[in-house]
Amino acid sequence: MLKDLLKRDVIELKVECKDWKEAIRKGTQNLIDKGFIEESYTEAIFESFKENGPYMVIGPGIVLAHARPEDGVNQLCMSLTTLKEGINFGNKTNDPVKLIITFGAIDNKSHLEALSQLMELFMNDNDINKIISSTTKDDVLDIIYKYSK
Repeated sequence: MLKDLLKRDVIELKVECKDWKEAIRKGTQNLIDKGFIEESYTEAIFESFKENGPYMVIGPGIVLAHARPEDGVNQLCMSLTTLKEGINFGNKTNDPVKLIITFGAIDNKSHLEALSQLMELFMNDNDINKIISSTTKDDVLDIIYKYSK
């Protein structure tokens, strides 16, 4: 479930970044620090952007940063990072980005329930805007719990 992955210790709010690469690094760093992913996973995300463009910018202001399980995922994980100022990722339709969800899957199936709940959240602009403007992790967790059924 979403609430099992997005816990207090993987949420960072109002982070300052100078560019999209630093924003991705902020989203991956606490997952690296916990041993959930390897540094190579961050590099694989960069490589995917280089090869495929900003397709990970999946909605207005939202990036779902991810790579392949074999790129350095040690366990199913997710982090949530909001940015103090929006950052352009090169997606004319959905820039600037203010919310980064970093996602690490270990296989093709174990993450589907949490991803489905996350997509339901992404479809609610009101709740997304509340997350982006939140100043406390408790406020963010209240919204996450709403989608963890």
